[in-house]
Amino acid sequence: MAQNFISCDREQTFLMPPSLREWLPEDHLAWFVIEAVEGMDLREFYAEYRADGHGRAAYEPSMVVALLLYAYATKQRSARAIERHCRQDIAYRVITANQVPDHATFARFVVRHEAALGELFGSVLALCAKAGLVSSGVVAIDGTKLAANASREANSDYERIAREIVAEAKATDEAEDELFGEARGDELPDELRTSEGRRRWLREAKQALDAERAASPPQAASEPADEPPSKPRGRALDQGRRGWLRDARQRLDARREREARAIPRSRQARLAESRRRLEEELAAEREANEAYEAYRARGISRDGRRFGGGPPSPYRLPDTPTGRVNTTDLDSRLLKAAGIGYVQGYNAQAAVNEEQIVIAAEITVESPDFGQLEPMVNATAAELERAGVTDPPEVVVADSGYWHHEQMDSLAAGGIQVLIPPDAGKRKGARPGWQGGRYEWMRRALATELGERLYRKRSQTVEPMFGHTKHNRGMSRFHRRGRSAARAEWRLITATHNLMKLHSHTLAVATA
Repeated sequence: MAQNFISCDREQTFLMPPSLREWLPEDHLAWFVIEAVEGMDLREFYAEYRADGHGRAAYEPSMVVALLLYAYATKQRSARAIERHCRQDIAYRVITANQVPDHATFARFVVRHEAALGELFGSVLALCAKAGLVSSGVVAIDGTKLAANASREANSDYERIAREIVAEAKATDEAEDELFGEARGDELPDELRTSEGRRRWLREAKQALDAERAASPPQAASEPADEPPSKPRGRALDQGRRGWLRDARQRLDARREREARAIPRSRQARLAESRRRLEEELAAEREANEAYEAYRARGISRDGRRFGGGPPSPYRLPDTPTGRVNTTDLDSRLLKAAGIGYVQGYNAQAAVNEEQIVIAAEITVESPDFGQLEPMVNATAAELERAGVTDPPEVVVADSGYWHHEQMDSLAAGGIQVLIPPDAGKRKGARPGWQGGRYEWMRRALATELGERLYRKRSQTVEPMFGHTKHNRGMSRFHRRGRSAARAEWRLITATHNLMKLHSHTLAVATA
């Protein structure tokens, strides 16, 4: 009797059209992502395309969104890798309905819809809230350093940037001399060298401009420019010249965050922007220094008292900027990371609840977590409200790096209990000068059974999320450059973390 095997004929053609529904099981993550995207509000994506349908057809935005979410969930962020998987991975082919968009399509989609992709975090959080996963009882806040798409060796000072700009200009001049010879290279084209040709060209340009104005809606007025920082905010007013200068730098950094300028692609443009930023920083410090000296020259402090002692010591700012900037990713900073030294990157902040659902994700360029407590709690409350959760966090836990008197008092006044140890975990004994008062009260609160149990949730929620994201998913480095792009990427990473948690939850409920 002949051996009996199931046939393996790779030349067999399909007698009937294949159904994508038969390619993956119903509980596969790909189907879950597709169904999740169907429930999201994607109007912001569709608003970027022409309503009249003119022009070359684009890929369906909902398909690309679903593909990006699934790719991030399965550790793929490279546009070329996504294209490759669209050719050889069944789940990707199901999502794209057997289409294969090229990698440039994905890259341009991410750049074009940067803000909308970042807001998918809120859409996924709303789905988690409907499933009962977004509790607001105990919230753990922490930050982790993620490397930027830049080398730390690319940090340059003003002098080095100026030398490189001069070298670039010289190389450009030499190339133009070789290309144009004795000609300038800016001669008018033939159609503009005669009076008749110029009139015809101007007439056609005016007609095209009038048609464009008629087709385009009026643009909204731009926001008014910031007022000059004549006085610093808060305690910096009483901290002397150093406080005024520090406040000026913080104001400048906040303005840059609002502007969210894209990082130029060309090396020459990045060098010019780097020089502009360094000069802008020096100008801001010079303005703050002049305002401080004028404030002291009046001789009267803000409480009406005369300044004690003599006039402030003379201080002269340098003639050229003394700071440094990374010429690859101008927004990134050299940050100190525990255990690994310094990292050229960003400080990624996250607020996580007891179900390990990320309920707030933001980016900062400051190395320490000091000062990030209240902003992250406010971001958490805003995200919860958008997700339909009306209850604010009851307890917020964070490590000692978040200790901030004013912010802790402000949160406590709002009814939120804050548990932050005044001493770092590696320190033996109390921190020098941090005895008595609120320090001892917090130590006693954390030593109680309830306080110890609540604070332990930090190591059970936010720290495992960071470990899973950076080590298991391999997302320890940003692919895009710039603070705005890094924020969108971080929120997309955390959104897919929540999406996988939601998928696991639905599977557990279905099999229960």
